[in-house]
Amino acid sequence: MATRWQNADAPRGDGYDARWTALAAQGLDVHGEADLVASLMSESGGTRVLDAGCGTGRVAIELARRGFSVTGVDADASMLAGARAKAPELRWQEADLADLPDDVGDGFDVVVLAGNVMIFVAPGTEARVLANLAPLLVRGGLLVAGFQLRADRVSLDEYDRHCTDAGLSLVHRWATWDREPFAGGDYAVSVHRSGAQP
Repeated sequence: MATRWQNADAPRGDGYDARWTALAAQGLDVHGEADLVASLMSESGGTRVLDAGCGTGRVAIELARRGFSVTGVDADASMLAGARAKAPELRWQEADLADLPDDVGDGFDVVVLAGNVMIFVAPGTEARVLANLAPLLVRGGLLVAGFQLRADRVSLDEYDRHCTDAGLSLVHRWATWDREPFAGGDYAVSVHRSGAQP
């Protein structure tokens, strides 16, 4: 089943990276996702991160630069090619999040879904994606996802229900990756925990 991303008319590879390069050149911080994940890891401990829907590796590479052990997974071969070219030493795996292979790994302290991953998975697979990712976390591990809220995509209520069904409980919700309070709006960053705190 094709993902929404595969059917989207969006830039790939170098074209995708060009946007972030331009923002960085303007002096904007393009590592908000990595900042939040690193902060959460400093609070809870742990070093292993799965960047699920890693694209060209912007978040994964920055987390690795900060000393975390990172695996990146994406269904788009052209995006992964960009990630591999920039950081061949990291582990990159081509896979659909709705159909993850057994060798993707487990024991992750954090699974991060940045870049609107949840609204680009194949329609109807949102619950399966979360059910696949939750078991990859250590007990007390965190699933961190940020995505746009659109009427034609998964809602926050649906997302929370899928997370609950996967054994995850909501611990934080913000409007931005830099922890602005969530009071409605069209974007949310959610943090769910696996099982009980260790």
